[in-house]
Amino acid sequence: EKMVKKIILIVLLVSVVILATGIIYFEIEPENTNINFNPANMQNETDKTIRFNSDGKLKVLQIADTHLEFDRNFDASIWVIAEACDVEKPDLVVLTGDNVKPYDDPEETKKLINALMNIFDSRNIPVAVTFGNHDSEGGPMSRKDIMDYYETFSCVISVDHGEDFKNCATLNIPVLASDSDKVNFNLWVLDSGDYDEDDPRHYDRVRTEQIEWYKKTSEKLRAENGGEKVNSVIFQHIIVPEVYDALKKVDSWQPYAVKRIYNEEEYYTFNPDVVNYGTLNEKPCPGYYNDGQFDAILETGDVLAMFTGHDHTNAFGVRHKDVDIYTSPTTRYKGLAYTTQYGYRVVEIDENDTSTYKTRVERLYDVFDFDYIKIAKDNGDKYSKRIAFELAVKGGVQEDFMKIYQSVVELITGRQVTYPDQQ
Repeated sequence: EKMVKKIILIVLLVSVVILATGIIYFEIEPENTNINFNPANMQNETDKTIRFNSDGKLKVLQIADTHLEFDRNFDASIWVIAEACDVEKPDLVVLTGDNVKPYDDPEETKKLINALMNIFDSRNIPVAVTFGNHDSEGGPMSRKDIMDYYETFSCVISVDHGEDFKNCATLNIPVLASDSDKVNFNLWVLDSGDYDEDDPRHYDRVRTEQIEWYKKTSEKLRAENGGEKVNSVIFQHIIVPEVYDALKKVDSWQPYAVKRIYNEEEYYTFNPDVVNYGTLNEKPCPGYYNDGQFDAILETGDVLAMFTGHDHTNAFGVRHKDVDIYTSPTTRYKGLAYTTQYGYRVVEIDENDTSTYKTRVERLYDVFDFDYIKIAKDNGDKYSKRIAFELAVKGGVQEDFMKIYQSVVELITGRQVTYPDQQ
């Protein structure tokens, strides 16, 4: 019986893929857009003090895994990021790593950074930048060199830790009250490294020295807040290994079961006994070693949620020991590939109750829908109309097929495989 179910599910999945790709197999050709490759404008001054707005709200836009490089998808990816900023109008943008490709020629790398950062600089949006495993993978620029170049843009919030941290793109951002300079919330932006130095097949993690800095900084914030903890969230590239503790080990044949990284004999799905969000489309990929970051978070007790990237087609979350652990989708254009998963995450905090937060994932086909296409058409914006039309059609068709497949899986297995994205 299990084998029959497995065969049926495989046939359904293959049919979905064939139909979804066959119906919409086309990609737009690259076109010139208004991309600014110029270095930082020294005349621009972005206010980088982060505080709650007069309505008591703060909106953070997480942009993950842009992977910008000079390929046929570059122009459209820049368009996607810029339009996301215009749609959401965030108070802060956090880039959570794998931002641009490091080229052998540093000037090429800098051109990509210019194109990305001018989006935010021209809109006076403060930006916190951290790195992933690819940001310094190749080319002569070190992680520190790359961060130094990001810092030439006035919109970038950063802290120079000198030689103390191997993973240098690490900082915290106090969020001030709407009507005073009291710290009402805190944002941690942590560099989770690239690869383990002993084995480059293994991903890195937040290191011991960063964890000690986190604990000391958290203690300092608590002391300055009259002994009360300052609630916070974390943004970083690589997820923590404890995510697997919140999933459920299952047989390999089960649909939406993913292999555990570093142990391909184990398979996992959502655990119905915990709080889940979104869809688990690929295996989470934490570091091989664990320096105790999640234990420190539990000990300190000030973190509500962790927002990561790294796994491009994952947009899911699980609650583990009262901390929500999320992976966010990649924010870029990549032709036909994974149209239903690409997008961005928004995190919103209200200073009237900082013990909780709201978050949502916006997929590109939902943002750039047919209403958006009509507006672009009315404005005579042919480029926006063309990309939005492609995203709406491709994403819509693929999403419809995926919903059918997921419904069939849930009907056959009696197990929920997808959950609402929003918290």
